[in-house]
Amino acid sequence: MPIAVLTSKGQMTIPKEIRKALDLKPEQKVTIVIEDDHAVIKPLKGDILDIGGTVKAPVGDHPSDFRKIREEVKKRIGRKAAGK
Repeated sequence: MPIAVLTSKGQMTIPKEIRKALDLKPEQKVTIVIEDDHAVIKPLKGDILDIGGTVKAPVGDHPSDFRKIREEVKKRIGRKAAGK
């Protein structure tokens, strides 16, 4: 079983046999998904749509209206840039 050591900065090196099994290349991004009491490392390939469903909303939350959120963020950035 391969073992990775966590540094004091929270970094770790993915062991060679894991990189090979997942066909990971230098500078490639991975997602780390928490499932119960463990983490699953998945290669990030393709585009943002490939990771759909990897983030779970807390129970009881409703889907967010991202258009509304985007517009609110634009307004806040505009106010901040204007010094308001």
